[in-house]
Amino acid sequence: MGLARKRQISLSDTKYYHCVSRCVRRAFLCGEDKFTGKSYEHRRGWVEERLLFLTEVFCIDVCAYAVMSNHTHVVLYVDDKKAQRLSDRAVLIRWHKLFKGSILSHKYLQGERLDEGQRFFLNKEVTEYRNRLSSISWFMRVLNEGIARQANREDNCTGRFWEGRFKSQALLDEAALMTCMAYVDLNPIRAKIAKTPEESNHTSIKQRCEHAKVGKQPKQLARFAGSPRKHMPKGLPFELKSYLELVELTGKCIRTDKRGYIAQHQEPILERLNIKAENWLKLTTQFEQVFKGAVGKERALDMYCERAALKRRRNIKNSKALLT
Repeated sequence: MGLARKRQISLSDTKYYHCVSRCVRRAFLCGEDKFTGKSYEHRRGWVEERLLFLTEVFCIDVCAYAVMSNHTHVVLYVDDKKAQRLSDRAVLIRWHKLFKGSILSHKYLQGERLDEGQRFFLNKEVTEYRNRLSSISWFMRVLNEGIARQANREDNCTGRFWEGRFKSQALLDEAALMTCMAYVDLNPIRAKIAKTPEESNHTSIKQRCEHAKVGKQPKQLARFAGSPRKHMPKGLPFELKSYLELVELTGKCIRTDKRGYIAQHQEPILERLNIKAENWLKLTTQFEQVFKGAVGKERALDMYCERAALKRRRNIKNSKALLT
């Protein structure tokens, strides 16, 4: 039996999560229909555009993403503290970018005076919206529902576009985070639809490569803040250059038509996270097969299971073998 969503997402344990959504009619809804020859590739662009737009509304950062022909991967960071810092006005402005809101919320934004009773109900609305702005469930719901409606209008039909609810994995430490991000960014190369990371359409790695050429980082993605230190700024705890080089090198190992051996050029980031070079390729090609549920080193998994009152420690054997 699957774990309840509220038990899968625990911000006290980690704010990083890997989420996967799959098409219910996975043969052609986002790819190409082999029977009619009609291409639906443009829908991958819909998903990418919608995903990046939502980063401007929600207090959730996108660390990595890959929009494939029949499924979507995203690695998310929940900035719940940012949601709590937002003013009531800022919360309502963000929420109105997605939904109509209420009569009271529109009156408030227009500067109309509210009596005590109206203010009481408006405060309840704002509290609810504030919580939703840092909710992964709401983020994925808004992402997937919007795409489903677009696809159904185009197909002139009704019914499900996505296969049930999205799958969520907690990423409990830096090793799990970096491994999962590389796994997501290398999806097109594993699927042999791209030869290099910078040619991988509808992925975060392509965005990062394009911006890196001019010495920048994309504003719509979580920033790389460098190696962890005492006064750590907000951002991914890795060096951007090291990560890009590591993904490129791993891509060469994955493709059978290119030569490459990771042990000969082992990056310092692997040494710092204590991931053996011989384990890295397996982790970045079989992440979903190897790990079911929360991912992290043994100590992080123990703490997560204890807080979540889980009797069974899933992934413990693979964590010991591959992440230590």
